[in-house]
This record gives sequence, structure tokens and C-alpha cells, in this order.
Amino acid sequence: MNLLSIVAKGDWIMVLILLCSLIAVAIIVERYMVLRKARSNTRQLMMKLKTLISRKNIDEAIDLCTESPGVTAKVLKQGILRVHMNKEEIQDAIQNAGNEQVFNLEKNMHILATIAGVAPLIGFLGTVTGMIEAFMEIERLSGNVNATVLAGGIWEALLTTAGGLSVGIPTYIFYNILSTRIKRHVFEMETSSNELMELLVEEKNNNIKHNERV
Repeated sequence: MNLLSIVAKGDWIMVLILLCSLIAVAIIVERYMVLRKARSNTRQLMMKLKTLISRKNIDEAIDLCTESPGVTAKVLKQGILRVHMNKEEIQDAIQNAGNEQVFNLEKNMHILATIAGVAPLIGFLGTVTGMIEAFMEIERLSGNVNATVLAGGIWEALLTTAGGLSVGIPTYIFYNILSTRIKRHVFEMETSSNELMELLVEEKNNNIKHNERV
């Protein structure tokens, strides 16, 4: 039995499940590509930034963030661009940039979660409606049906449940995998942002002390 015949026996419920699977695959592939581009060597980036900022090479630090891949570099760049502002303004800039990157990372993930939860329910709905039709047919024939006919109606009804589970389970697994990667990126952004803030505040304090001595 090929896919088209299975979809035909599952009627419109199976079409919905197939549509869910196509949407899920599209989102999974798209999110995977986005998260792949978001990767970066955060430790190495922070070490270079600390060296540049301690040497007062702010322009080079900005250029480094611009050229570096990943979402963390974009967030840190916004903080370095406001190095001459006060602490609150730098924090706001970093937080806003971080929120924007988190939003981009989590884009369409709610759709993936919905498909993972709804696809099995759609399949179960198809099974229930199929069973109702099967028993209505038995009632119409006054119970004069053989086991072969009855079994055929039942397995056709169960097709939608199998289809829904076949879509929902892998989607849920991929949702958790992608969510874990997103959380790792968010953690790196938060950690690096805190390190940058400490570094910028320390540099400001050193400059103030230097000016007072002069």
C-alpha cells in the first residue's frame, strides 16, 4: 500500500495529518539552518574582546563583532557601541538586542509544538469518526456482517491514529532538540553579556581613577 492509497482511505483527516507533517518538516529544516548560522566560538570571541577593550581598541572590538558569526556577537556589539554611555543605557541596549535575537531563534517554534500535540489528536479524531461510521454500517445491515468486513472498517479507521502518532512523535523529538539548542544560545548570550558589562564597568572605573590622578 502506497502513501496515496493510505491518504485516500484516511479521507480528509489524513490530508490534515499530511499537511501537518509538511509544515513540521519545513519548520525543522528552517530552524536547523538558522541555529547552525547562530553558532560561534563564544569563549574565543570574549578573549579577543577583553584584549581589545583593555587596550582601548574599541573600533577594532566593534569590527570583530561585526565580522564574527553567531547571535552572541550581535548582542555584544550593541553594548560596545555604547561604551561611552552610562551603565543603564548599555544594559538596556544589550537587553533589547538579546530579546530580538531570542525572538528570532524561537520563531515558529510554537507552531512546531502545536503540531506535536495536535497531530495525534487529529489522528484519534479520525479513528473515532471512522469507528462511528463502521458501527453505523453494522446497524444499517442489522448486524449481518462478517468478520472480514468488520476488521476492514476498523483497520482503516485506525490508520489516522497511526498517521497522527507518526507525525507527532518525531515532531516532538525535534522540537525538544531545537529547544535545547536555543537554550544553549540564550545561555551563551546572557553569560557573555554579563562578562562584557563587568569588563566595560571595570574599564570605566579605571578611566575615572586615571583622570583623577591626572
